[in-house]
Amino acid sequence: MKTHSRQRHGFAVDPRLLIGLVLVAGSVAAVVAIVSTADETVQVYSARSTLTPGDRITLDDVDTSNVRLAGVGSLYLLPGDVPDGGFVVTRAVDAGELIPASAVGSVSGLRLTSLVLDVNGALAASIESGSTVDVWSSKEVANGEFGPPGVIVAGATVVRLVESDTIMAGGESVAVEVLVPKARVARVLEAVSNADAMSIVPATIPGRG
Repeated sequence: MKTHSRQRHGFAVDPRLLIGLVLVAGSVAAVVAIVSTADETVQVYSARSTLTPGDRITLDDVDTSNVRLAGVGSLYLLPGDVPDGGFVVTRAVDAGELIPASAVGSVSGLRLTSLVLDVNGALAASIESGSTVDVWSSKEVANGEFGPPGVIVAGATVVRLVESDTIMAGGESVAVEVLVPKARVARVLEAVSNADAMSIVPATIPGRG
């Protein structure tokens, strides 16, 4: 008499199914992470009004906005970044614009002062707030005659253009507020008090648009 043995069949799992499940789970986790990051907002300071180089800003001069910055919040001024003494603006920031961290400097490190200069003739069209310019002066050697000009401040920053109706001998003058190193203030004031002819020239050639 023959005896038949009963075969036992186990549950076989297709490896391709496991790989597919792992890939699906990974995709879902990645999507969830992206959506969670996109929904995260950061409080960032924005300029309440236009800020110009040399301005000292405090919390009274800024607004806060909740924005999605996707991990670049360190590039902007955040709550807690402004010390009690405030910051000094190093480059122009428009009203409503988020304030870049690179646009402010420490008050304790300020080495510049603001002077308003009357310069002869029209300014170059490229000169505006935030422009880098060289300040030239020429001494009067005779009645209405001036000697060769020379640079008295290199790399000054224009704060703003000041409307002026002042008429000087030889033509109309334009007033410009500039930031100059404190070490050069005495030289500039000497040129002003001596009524030297003052000119402002762009320090760089503007690129073509």
